Order: sequence, then structure tokens, then C-alpha cells
Amino acid sequence: QIAQCIQDVLQPLGVGVVVEGAHECMTTRGIHKRGVSMVTSKMLGSFREDARTRAEFLRFIEVGNGRR
Repeated sequence: QIAQCIQDVLQPLGVGVVVEGAHECMTTRGIHKRGVSMVTSKMLGSFREDARTRAEFLRFIEVGNGRR
């Protein structure tokens, strides 16, 4: 919904959205692991169609490296 809203309002050539968050069920119930996060992403336009553009974006934000 975030990516689509940006696309609809701004009409850019591409939109990339990456959201990272902790699930309480993974830290307080069941698995009981601290520091566990989930990442979801949505790519539209050039970020979806062009693998090089997408890779550059993901490298820029360092997804999966624990640094933002």
C-alpha cells in the first residue's frame, strides 16, 4: 500500500519500499529469539523491471546486513 500510494501520487519511474520490523510473537512467544526481524519489500516500475536498478537500490540500503 505504501509503494502504490507513492506511485499514484508522485508518478515516478519506479518505487522501491523496504520495511523491517520485529514480530512480538517471535520474541515473546513460541520461538523466543531476540533480535529477530522480518523484512518485506515492494518494487514497482523500473525497480521491478530492471534487475540492475533493483540490485543497486538494495545495495544502497544494505538489506540483510543489519545496518540501515
